Order: sequence, then structure tokens, then C-alpha cells
Amino acid sequence: MSAPKILCFSGSIRNGSINDRLLSSAINEMSLLNCEITRISLADYPLPLYDGNEEAKHGIPENAVKLAELMHTHDGYFITCPEYNGSLTPLMKNTIDWMTRVPAQDNAPFKNKIAAIGACSPGAMGGIGMLHHLRQILNRLGSLVISEQVAVGNGFSTFDENDKITDERTHQFMVAAIKSLVTKATLLKV
Repeated sequence: MSAPKILCFSGSIRNGSINDRLLSSAINEMSLLNCEITRISLADYPLPLYDGNEEAKHGIPENAVKLAELMHTHDGYFITCPEYNGSLTPLMKNTIDWMTRVPAQDNAPFKNKIAAIGACSPGAMGGIGMLHHLRQILNRLGSLVISEQVAVGNGFSTFDENDKITDERTHQFMVAAIKSLVTKATLLKV
């Protein structure tokens, strides 16, 4: 069986983002498994705020098409995202909204993809509210979001200098999520 292709990105583009560090930690774990990893930054795909009038006047932005095509060419994906007011970041929501405007006959960026999600927060709850909302959105768009998820609290003191999660229990949750993602993406690879 060929190795599944996994796309990885964060819903934060802020310098020093703990969710970007969580993504690095996940990628480090993924690199130990049989998969092809593509890491991107949403900073490289700027998009205007979604507005139906904007779309009618200017069409779908090229970066939305590029992201949708990139997602379409991968078997699964891993997203980390901060929690803003109990939900996902405006950057993540806007990116998803634009990607879903790309005509389905061209590609289906989220449909039939295996997904894993994670969040890191400076607070003790680890972004659990955001994970619930993101899971609902991705499921609605046709992705199979695995049951294992990563919620990392106390994020400013969680990682070592190599972005490894220092709390062993939390690290094992990460390992379980990554193994599940890669295993399921391998089994369901078309």
C-alpha cells in the first residue's frame, strides 16, 4: 500500500504561536510513520474576508482555488487552531468558507478526507470549545474527523526546545491521534 499524503496547517499565523508549535510536534510524530507530509502556512495564501458581493464581482480568489486543489490531492489532513471566544479563529473560518466556494466539479477539498484536529491554549481547557465547533464544520463538509483529538492546556509551558510535548500523558494523546490519522488515511486511500 502506498503512503498516504497528509496536509498539515494551523489556524494561526502569529509569530511564536503555540498552535504552530503543536503542529510542529504533530509533524515530528508523523515523520516516524509511513506517510508523506505537506506543511503549509495560511500566511502564504492570503484571502479577503468572505463576502458574496466580493465573489460576484471578482470571482473566487486564486489562493482559495490553490488551497482547495492542495487539499483535494491529499488523503488526509491535520489542523491545529487556537480558540477565540469559544470557537475557531476568523482566519480558519474564512479559509474554509472560501475553499468551499470552489466549484465541486473541480475538486471537493474536504469530502471523503480523514482529518485530525488539535488545539493549544494558555488556559487549562486546551481549546476544547474550538475543537467541538471545528469538528462540526468539517463533518458537515464531508470529512471523517477521527475521534482522537489533541487538546493541550497551559500551552506556554508545554513544549521543549524541539516542540515536543513535555507532559507524557498529553504526548500520548498526540501519538494516538497521529497514529489513528495515518492508519485510517492509509486504509481509506483511494
